[in-house]
Amino acid sequence: MATVGTFSHGDITPDNKLFSSFKTLVESAFYGNNVELVADLKTAYELAKTAPGAVVTDMPVAHTEDLALPADAKVIVFNDGKVTGRTAAARRVIGQPGIEKTLYEGVLRDALLQGTHKKFYRGEVIVGLDRDFMVKAHVMLPEHYETNFYSYLLNFQIATKEWLSDYQNSKAYPENDIFLYVDPDWRHPDFPHGLALFDPEHNVAAVLGLNYFGEMKKATLTLAWATAHRNGYVACHGGMKQYQLPDKKFTMAAFGLSGSGKSTITLAKHGDKYQVKVLHDDAFVINKEDGSTTALEPAYFDKTQDYPLTDPAVAYFITCQNVGVTLDDEGKKVIVTQDIRNGNGRTVKSRYVTPNRVDHLRSAIDAIFWIMKDDSLPPVVKLDDPTLAAVFGLTLATKRTTAENVVGNVDMDKLVIEPYANPFRVYPLGQDFADFKDLFEQNHTACYILNTGFYKGKKVKPADTLGSIEKIVENAAEFVPFGPLKGMSYLPVAGFDVDFDDPEYVAALRTRMQSRLDFILEQKTAMAGYNALPEEAAKLIQKVINDLT
Repeated sequence: MATVGTFSHGDITPDNKLFSSFKTLVESAFYGNNVELVADLKTAYELAKTAPGAVVTDMPVAHTEDLALPADAKVIVFNDGKVTGRTAAARRVIGQPGIEKTLYEGVLRDALLQGTHKKFYRGEVIVGLDRDFMVKAHVMLPEHYETNFYSYLLNFQIATKEWLSDYQNSKAYPENDIFLYVDPDWRHPDFPHGLALFDPEHNVAAVLGLNYFGEMKKATLTLAWATAHRNGYVACHGGMKQYQLPDKKFTMAAFGLSGSGKSTITLAKHGDKYQVKVLHDDAFVINKEDGSTTALEPAYFDKTQDYPLTDPAVAYFITCQNVGVTLDDEGKKVIVTQDIRNGNGRTVKSRYVTPNRVDHLRSAIDAIFWIMKDDSLPPVVKLDDPTLAAVFGLTLATKRTTAENVVGNVDMDKLVIEPYANPFRVYPLGQDFADFKDLFEQNHTACYILNTGFYKGKKVKPADTLGSIEKIVENAAEFVPFGPLKGMSYLPVAGFDVDFDDPEYVAALRTRMQSRLDFILEQKTAMAGYNALPEEAAKLIQKVINDLT
């Protein structure tokens, strides 16, 4: 069995490292007489159809038999209120500096007591789609939120008899199953933006006062990534695909926040030029021993912003969140996408949207692409030094998107640094730096930066990015030195000239590099040094700045 879900009597002791107050509090709630187990998707679909506010469209779901859904299943829409994205301000992680364990134990006990006065549904899924890495996850959600419950069971792999057989025969880990308690109705004056509480060492979380579906998905992935990290894997918030060329295979990973182009890059089919296998566009783990990769989810939770109703991918939508509904010329209910209703419209798409979908790749990664929106960088930059490659992932610069519910007066156009595009890390940042550095050094993985934003005021279009990737895959990319910067080169792309004789450009590039250095130095004191980094990270960026002087 992959993770531990049951215990013999002698194992239930205070010194058992698999037990904690938070794990015991949350797991106990799952066995209350107000909780009903839902073990199949057909039942979950019927519950979602009748949930308050759910809209059952006239759009049929494809591959219903493969998905174990009713043959006549339709796309279900459910819309939230003002908040239509993740709320980072709500996250609290037990074990991190400044987080008072006793305080949150009391808050959680009260929240669980309040929950006993209403009906809940619970379900079980498998996170990790290969016997190399599988974790069982248990979710609990109150009635009236059946659409989110149904989407959750679709997004992850519901624990069917067949999948449980694989799980029972998968690699064992000394870890708890994941337990996720969710109550969107919860309110507390001290937490006006809600509370997402994590005890990652014991694989337990409570998402309180937050009804955006992405909170449930990312809470589960947060714990799965942490589990993987503790057991010899690199946790990855990114997309992975493999190109099947006549004479070779090329395996690549692209790391970026939602809205950066990660899904576009990962799911692009490139016409008929090559066959492409897709692992996933959001969540996977890399085995540090052999470089193999495992997808964590079968489905895709993607933005609907770029999908007009005529797009072929719409045929694979199963549920939608925060999109409109209208009547077509036949009087049938259809969705209104492209973020007309609000920002960050979303859909759970089935795995069948990608015809060559795989759950596990045994090939080591040939290249990693850091997706940034840094207007000082041309569309494609190559990093030849392994440590510098890890440092640029550490200082991945991008912009906030509508996928996030940003609390306070925040400039959404201002560049921010999000290390390795993973805001869901619950362990020290230096450990990710070490993991990625080893990946570049030991596996000889190539590294590139993709700027998918603007360069000198001109937008880098998807065609520019995808065309450049094709040249790299085909070994036809001719890189030239990136000015005086050692270990860096760039791929000339029509319309995006690089001119190091332009003092304004050099000054802008230096400013961006200084921001990276400032971020690294800030980690020494922020959170009591929890995310402090090795000196070599700062020294490398300082050298880049010096070379620009």
